[in-house]
Amino acid sequence: METLSLKLSPRTVMGKKVRRLRRDGVVPVHLFGQGIEPQSLQVEAGELRRLLTRAGRSIPVAIELEEQKGENICFVREVQRHPVTNILLHVDFLRVDVSQTVTVDVPVILEGEAPAVTDSGGILLQGLYSVSVESLPMNMPSSFIVDVSVLDDFDKTIRVDVVDAGADVTILTAPEEMIATVVPPRIEEEPEAAEKLAEELEEGEEDAEGAEGKAGPEAG
Repeated sequence: METLSLKLSPRTVMGKKVRRLRRDGVVPVHLFGQGIEPQSLQVEAGELRRLLTRAGRSIPVAIELEEQKGENICFVREVQRHPVTNILLHVDFLRVDVSQTVTVDVPVILEGEAPAVTDSGGILLQGLYSVSVESLPMNMPSSFIVDVSVLDDFDKTIRVDVVDAGADVTILTAPEEMIATVVPPRIEEEPEAAEKLAEELEEGEEDAEGAEGKAGPEAG
């Protein structure tokens, strides 16, 4: 199991004043969970971005606090970003007890090529992008790789029950949930048929206009 690390510093700036921190390239973070008092902290934005790219929500992070002894095993709990610029605004870290199980959503990554796509022109659909699992923090898988090469026709579906999580991990998502399948390509109307229909509509409009022209003088 991969474990990442991050060093956080105490934060004294609170409220609206944290905007100044962000302008200086620092992101406010919050640490809470088992065995500790909630703490307001901060970290350099670039370092935090690199960590979030690798950690996601399922990889434990060993957090070190300045002037404090001991290691805190945490998971990323919440990430707040600016709705327009996507700039990091705030991150919450949840400290866990490594001796107790936790529940985390683990990403599902599709791998390989589906013959029903490459040979039959179908469209690959992914129904689940993560599955909920339970395990000890240090046994938590970073992701599940699912091979789609078994999808050689439109009648086959990959479901959760094919995922091998190992003996130390329990998958909580329903086994019948669909992970991936291939659907037939959309059948578009033949160009000749579409052109013929357009011509028929135009002829119908011309006939209607001619009938109106003849009816006008007679009514007068």
